[in-house]
Amino acid sequence: MIRPDKPASGGDHRIKERLRICLKERRAVTAGSDRRAYSRQITGYLLGLLSGFSTILVYVSKDPEVDTRLLITELLSRGADVVVPIIERESRTLRLSYLRDPDHLSVSTFNVPEPIGHEIPADPECIQAAVIPLIGFDAAGNRIGYGAGYYDRYLSQSPHVVKIGIGFSCQEAERIPCEDFDIRMDYIVTELGVIRCPGRNPPDPQIRRSLFPGPFSVENHPESPGAINTRGQNLYT
Repeated sequence: MIRPDKPASGGDHRIKERLRICLKERRAVTAGSDRRAYSRQITGYLLGLLSGFSTILVYVSKDPEVDTRLLITELLSRGADVVVPIIERESRTLRLSYLRDPDHLSVSTFNVPEPIGHEIPADPECIQAAVIPLIGFDAAGNRIGYGAGYYDRYLSQSPHVVKIGIGFSCQEAERIPCEDFDIRMDYIVTELGVIRCPGRNPPDPQIRRSLFPGPFSVENHPESPGAINTRGQNLYT
């Protein structure tokens, strides 16, 4: 776990930038077969966590992020409405589109796959939960992203959305500096399990506690994730 070299302060960009660089390097090490296996474990936990939601925003992954392609395919096969972001580079905002077929995705802005030519506009008010990428996180739900603020802007305008950050366990920091405009996650999911972050209490009614501690199964899943991680009161048990 990464530890800042001094207490976090809201305006300390230098600490945040050092963490971003360090955690990016750690994530990059989780590549190849490990990334694939961990991504499948994370997908299993997400399918359980998201089973009560019908309209879900999911980021479309690029290397070396947690691979979300299996999650998107599984959600579509289970009848969920999947929404994906389209990056508006000039305004630094996200445009939202339903995704009906993963084959409609093609590499676009910042090498992120987007449904170019197949866009179906989605109403942000219809989204119930969002699966968000991250560079780093802490157990309080603080998140380090890529630094441009795309998701913070979107989430600040959609307070009703259940916010789920996903990453590998090596991306966890003891404490991440938090500024006023930063949006905390409600849940963090890694290959080790699900963290329920402070403030998300009681759990959302759509999330059935009976699903835990085990993950949902994923078809042709070669890995067998263990019981959900239990590191104190922030986690489901």
